[in-house]
Amino acid sequence: MSATCAIIDELRSLANGSISGAYATVGAAFEHPARLICITNNTDGDMLFSTDGVTDMLFVASRSFKLFDLTTNHGVYDATFVLPINTQIYVKRSTVPTTGSVYVEIIYGRGQ
Repeated sequence: MSATCAIIDELRSLANGSISGAYATVGAAFEHPARLICITNNTDGDMLFSTDGVTDMLFVASRSFKLFDLTTNHGVYDATFVLPINTQIYVKRSTVPTTGSVYVEIIYGRGQ
């Protein structure tokens, strides 16, 4: 039996000065299917997040985060409920930030 390892992907971030009322990308698109994603808003403004750069999908209040463990209660080898390769995260402000950054962290699985 081969093992599946959890790999922490490169941190994606965007500073408050680059966040406007139009959607901007937060780092690179995913190169692996994401099994866990944490979106942290470390700014002093409320933020909206999207995966298509048009539709408001997630609200993350100032100085808070959202954590999604997509594979909770799924088998180790079950890759049926993940954020797919090439998913891009976008952010825009709901209220104007003056400090901080937003961050996107993902964990993906890789066989050994």
